[in-house]
Amino acid sequence: MTLGIDHASDRAAFRQIADRLRGEIESGELLPGAKLPSERTLMDAYGTARGTIREAIALLRSEGLVTVEHGRGAFVRRRPPVRRLASDRFARHHRDRGKAAYLVELEADGRRPDVQVLYVGPGPAPSDMASRLGVDEGAQVLVRRRMYLADGEPMETATSYVPWEIAEGTAMTETQTGPGGIYARIEERGHRLERFSEEVTARMPTDEERRTLRLVPGTPVIALVRTAFDESGMAVEVCDTVLAADRYVLSYELPAR
Repeated sequence: MTLGIDHASDRAAFRQIADRLRGEIESGELLPGAKLPSERTLMDAYGTARGTIREAIALLRSEGLVTVEHGRGAFVRRRPPVRRLASDRFARHHRDRGKAAYLVELEADGRRPDVQVLYVGPGPAPSDMASRLGVDEGAQVLVRRRMYLADGEPMETATSYVPWEIAEGTAMTETQTGPGGIYARIEERGHRLERFSEEVTARMPTDEERRTLRLVPGTPVIALVRTAFDESGMAVEVCDTVLAADRYVLSYELPAR
């Protein structure tokens, strides 16, 4: 049976096909991990050319709804976005249990977390990070650059900047920081954490970010800069994070007062 394409519509045929496939994905008719019909099957069903079908699949891929495997076809993405609970992820009770924020989130979501440490060592503070830390531009700070994965899929990259006088001589300067992560080590240095400030923006990725996070074309990133403050109001860490926008839901709970 041929599914009708409304040729009188000002909506292109490939977009009409994408709309129908998207509807099947969102309704659950096509489940996560399911293979989409082959190009030939879709061509016959819609009475259209191969190029039109490929444009429809490319659109769904750019929206993060499907993945395309060479020689195998197109598949509905298997995993829903990870819910990032900003109101809870840095709670002290997680550190007291020896748990870093990312591990807590992924375990709660039933995912397999992994962290790849890309660089740890002293480095100059970039202008924006120096301003947030209250140090001179180019001042020596500890730089920790990591990539976070879920079930082997890159999710985000993060680079932390810590004043050198806080980090020097601690496990923060090593690949493994120990239970509770760097925030536990910062508090062990006498800087009891009081609050975190986050600034969130969205943008298109750089070429390097696209490769590192394995983003499909057209996928934006979330740029999140977090500053940690101790009880004296001193900024003790700034973390510059780039998240794949199609892999996260940012959840905030705000008091009404």
